[in-house]
Amino acid sequence: MYLADSRQSKSRASTNEAVAPDTRPGRRAAAIPGTVLALGAVSLVTDVSSEMVSAVLPLYVVAALGLSPLGFGLLDGINNGVGALVRLLGGHLADRGGSRHKAVAAVGYGLSAVCKPLLLLVHTLPLISGVLAVDRTGKGLRTAPRDAMISLATAPEHRGRAFGVHRAMDTTGALLGPLLAFAILRLTVDGYDAVFAVSGCVAALGVLVLLLFVPGRVRESEPAVRPTLRDAVVLLRRPALRRLTLCAVLLGLTTVSDSFLYLLLQRELHLSAHLFPLLPLGTAAVFLLLAVPLGMLADTIGRRTLFLAGHGALLAGYGLVLTLHGPAVIPAVLLLHGTFYAATDGVLAAATAGTVPADQQGAGQALVGTGQALARFVCSLAFGALWSVWGGRTALAVTATGLAVAALTATALLRPDRSAPTDPTEDEVSAA
Repeated sequence: MYLADSRQSKSRASTNEAVAPDTRPGRRAAAIPGTVLALGAVSLVTDVSSEMVSAVLPLYVVAALGLSPLGFGLLDGINNGVGALVRLLGGHLADRGGSRHKAVAAVGYGLSAVCKPLLLLVHTLPLISGVLAVDRTGKGLRTAPRDAMISLATAPEHRGRAFGVHRAMDTTGALLGPLLAFAILRLTVDGYDAVFAVSGCVAALGVLVLLLFVPGRVRESEPAVRPTLRDAVVLLRRPALRRLTLCAVLLGLTTVSDSFLYLLLQRELHLSAHLFPLLPLGTAAVFLLLAVPLGMLADTIGRRTLFLAGHGALLAGYGLVLTLHGPAVIPAVLLLHGTFYAATDGVLAAATAGTVPADQQGAGQALVGTGQALARFVCSLAFGALWSVWGGRTALAVTATGLAVAALTATALLRPDRSAPTDPTEDEVSAA
């Protein structure tokens, strides 16, 4: 894999602009800097490790340890909530000095790597819960610093493409992880232990790639004053960031978790149980194919515009589940589901980067990401309760109605994105 040098130019005088690559005469800035490719490689390797565990963990704790499906759902939801909250801390710590983005990300990746082999040693539900909580803590710590490094290393007009490339590499790992896990289960006697052991080795490789190939600094100068935790919260006073965060939360409150959507598809269309694991692979494959093209499109038509369009694709997928029947519905829904992720995941991070100063990229990414993650956690709890009382179809119909209302509200809150390619930073902060 080719990892190009990603030296950056000196910081701009204004802290309201992210640092762009060197654009001096005779030196052409790469659309996809080496820092982005290196971080993509780290995410690819780490996702192989993480998805190996995620693919077998439900079977392990339910079938081998006797936890009920409802108990596992609650356990997973709580751990995801912990990761979302820790993301704020990760973003704040990363902003306190130009070289801390990599250091904080390394701690996060390291924590997750240590947790994989620990699963070999714990066999009770409280201990497994503790290990998973530490794993989610690591994920929460690393996410905002990683996205901040991508933002700071990339020219503003190419951020959509850069995040698309990163998410495509990340999703490649998400595709390979389950396949590797199931292969290990078939080939070994103590399948679960073998999966956890191999996952730990792969995670350690991801940390090594981070330490060796990701530059230690994404800026050549330190901020005059190190941001405090209060400064991070004060970022929400910026109307552009506040509107974007509010829209991410509103839409997150009506975004059904992948597991519930796949389960509803399986039950409504009477899909064979042995084909059920292919559903998330279908979504991931579409995400992988469309992440880069839609990232480039976001740089052209506007990131917020594409973000809203992605939720339109999700709403169309909900509609297909509710109104149509037959085998053709499954690939159509997976196509729309994967399109939704490709049009929103990295695109939201790219849009966020244009609303905050360079020295607070970590905090800005953390605020938006945490709001969205917590909203989706609430949606999962609410959807599960509605399903228990009214059934899956009615629960999805209520959620789809809420999504339509949320999308209309978000469209009104987010003015047309004028970024592109002339001034993609659009200092959306200028509206502040």
